[in-house]
Amino acid sequence: MNAAASRPAGLFGWMEGLADPTRLRLLHVLERHELGVAELCEVLQQPQSTVSRHLKILSSQGWVEVRRQGPNRIYRMSEGADPAARRLWRLARDESERWATLQQDQLRLDRRLRERRSGAEDFFAGAAGNWDRLRAEWYGTGFGASVLLALLPPDWTVADLGCGTGSIAAALAPEVARVIGVDQSAHMLRSARRRTARLENVELRRGALEALPIDDASCDAALLVLSLGWVADPPRVLAEAARVVRPGGRLALVDAVLHDDEDFRRRAGQVWPGFEPARVAEMLAAAGWADATCRPLPPEPAARGPALLLARARRP
Repeated sequence: MNAAASRPAGLFGWMEGLADPTRLRLLHVLERHELGVAELCEVLQQPQSTVSRHLKILSSQGWVEVRRQGPNRIYRMSEGADPAARRLWRLARDESERWATLQQDQLRLDRRLRERRSGAEDFFAGAAGNWDRLRAEWYGTGFGASVLLALLPPDWTVADLGCGTGSIAAALAPEVARVIGVDQSAHMLRSARRRTARLENVELRRGALEALPIDDASCDAALLVLSLGWVADPPRVLAEAARVVRPGGRLALVDAVLHDDEDFRRRAGQVWPGFEPARVAEMLAAAGWADATCRPLPPEPAARGPALLLARARRP
């Protein structure tokens, strides 16, 4: 005996819900789209009192659900309806899909949805020139980095080599399983520990980037962000990064493009005045990385230092 037959009262209620033409039309529309009462009145060409009365019946029978959107109620077909009721609905839907009234409803619905889209299109047509400024004013700028970080596999272990004060490690921590930060400066690590104190999946270690205190093939990715210009032996650092990353793992590197500002190099304490992108790609290949690419990044308007480059590679 199926579920519907064992609950005749429920079956009769579902049949009653589908027996009314207005309720059947409502369900056809709400199965595919969320709509408010005013929009449903426009599509069905029915007064609000009629539409609201039928929505109340459908809601009480579990056919539709409602959510608040400001002062409005938005309706849609319930995803949690009884399986037996869903089977009954599919039968009613298939048997009524050629009903001419539904075709008219669909035409009015299409017009309503076009009006929705045109409102957004009109806004962006006028805002295109100022959208970046408006978006930053309304929402800030940090969400862009959050979106990109969310693409990382959540089970990864990432090595932040030359982690400095831990800003990148702190940003990575919510998105991955584990972050291992390494820096040679005790002062930098003290700042990093303060910043990441509440992040249980961040581990900070003191050590030279030329001899990393990390086990072989224990990381899924390695980062070298503004680190390579401060080490004595860049090829050795890249080889160490390859050692600690598993086969198939990734490396991302950001550093300065080769420059001739000797005063800046001295003030920044850099060992190397940046790197040529082609040279970085060569060093990566020699260190055991595959598919190495390196390109300059567009300088940020407020930046006063040398331009930067971005390199990435894969551990074969």
